[in-house]
This record gives sequence, C-alpha cells and structure tokens, in this order.
Amino acid sequence: MHVTFSAQVKQELCKQPLSRRCCAQAEAYGILLYCNTFQPRQVRIITESPQLKQRLPLLFRKAFRVEFDVVPTGEGKGSFLIEDPEKLHILFDTFGLERDSAVSVHINFAHLEEEHCQTAFFRGAFLAGGSVTDPGKSYHLELATSHGAVGRESIALLQELGFTPKDTQRKGNHVTYFKQSDHIEDFLTTVGAPVSAMEIMTAKLERDLRGSVNRRVNCDAANLDKTVEAARWQMDAIYRLEERGMLEDLPDKLKEAVDLRMAHPELTLAQLAELCTPPVSKSALNHRLRKLAQLAES
Repeated sequence: MHVTFSAQVKQELCKQPLSRRCCAQAEAYGILLYCNTFQPRQVRIITESPQLKQRLPLLFRKAFRVEFDVVPTGEGKGSFLIEDPEKLHILFDTFGLERDSAVSVHINFAHLEEEHCQTAFFRGAFLAGGSVTDPGKSYHLELATSHGAVGRESIALLQELGFTPKDTQRKGNHVTYFKQSDHIEDFLTTVGAPVSAMEIMTAKLERDLRGSVNRRVNCDAANLDKTVEAARWQMDAIYRLEERGMLEDLPDKLKEAVDLRMAHPELTLAQLAELCTPPVSKSALNHRLRKLAQLAES
C-alpha cells in the first residue's frame, strides 16, 4: 500500500513524546479546533493514520484525564467520539470556551503563551486538519478548519513564530497554506518533523540538479549542432576548391587547415586549433577557414 507524504509526516509527528501536560493540552487543542467536529454536544475526530489512532487516547488522557466514548477498531478510516456531557464540559472548560452553540469558537491565547505550546498546537492542527504534497511533484502545505475565527487567529499565531502564511476559503473551510519549499521545511521542523523537512530539501536539490543537467545537455546539444553545421559548411568549401584544382596552390597555413578539417570533421574550432603546428588561437584558425570559404565563393 502506497503511503503518502502527508501520512509520513503525521507518522513522524506522532513520535514526539508526551512529556509536559501543557503541551499535551495545546496539541489536543489544535486537534479539536482542526478536527471534523468540535461542538457542544459532540467531538468527532476522523483519521486513518495508525500512529494517530494510537496517540489520541494517550494524548487526551494526559491532557484532560478523559477517555473517548468510542474508539475505532480495525484498519482504515475511523472515528474517535466523545458525547458524554461531563467529558465535553471538561474539554470546553479547560480552554475557557462557552458551550452555547450560538457562540463561535475562538483560540484562547492564554493557553498558548509559551513557544513550546504554540508549536504543539500546530502539531495537533496538522495531525487533524493538515496535508502536504509529495515534494517530488510540488510544494504545498495547508491547514484547514471549519472555524473561520480559528483560521484567522492561527495566522496571527504563525506570524508570532516568524511565519508568513497565506489563506483562502474552500468549501466552507478556512485554509491556511504555504507554497514555498523553505517555509514548509521550517514549519515541519518547528512542529516536530525534521526528517520530513530534510526529505523536502533533498527533493528540491534533486530537482535543481536535474534542471541544471537538462539545461547543460540542451546547451551542449545546441553547441554540437552549431559545430556540425560549421564543419559541413567548411568541408563544402574545401570540396569546391578541390573540384577546381585549387588546393595545391594554397599557402601552407591554409593547406594545414584543409588537412585538419578533412581529417577531423567532428572537432570544434578550438580543438582543431590545438592540432596546428604550432598551435594557434581559435580565432586564427577561424580566419583561415573563412578565407577558404571566400576562395570557394569567388
């Protein structure tokens, strides 16, 4: 089964230890605000990542000391569910959120004052609502949430961390995204996926190298075409002089140019110039060959 680059990143993020309770709460906060459903009567987190399925129960136990009402079994996509009013009260109360369904969800910045908590928050946001393209094809990382205020406030948080994301609306979701490879590398390194960030760097280097080689090959091919065309033009002139019996009367330097070009039709002017006795400059040999062409034309 093919594993996407997004899945690889989430796999790496799930290896981060759950050491501090404040960071566990911040990561869980990111997951709740970017998951499928975070409402007064229900929390539903849908994922197909085996690593996230293992991490979520441990994370919520560490952050809130609550268990999920329903956990998915088996492989593939599955839902984690909380509908118990007491558990939902703990979640909403932890972050100072009102359980009135008419109130829109906002980020409580008081829970994300420390940088380590901010990075944990965005790790959770990516685990629940993030995706990133295969760096071998293109560069695009995004975080999508159904809460418009959360999307706007997340941008302010990212700017605090030194990032300059862009944002858009898509199918009712607020999408925050990066399209530059170095910004994606920095984001992944910050939230805890440095190996994936290195993979993007490697892919970029390989792409740049392939582009450089292709440009060089194209340039060499163009130069080769010019060399072949020039040699053909010079040899045509020599054949015309030969037909008229003019080769024997040429000065020694022109005779040498004739002999070298006929013996080495594949060489460039610079290579032929080195074979002269004594060696001459490329421009000097070019002058001699032009002289032959003028004689052939006259």
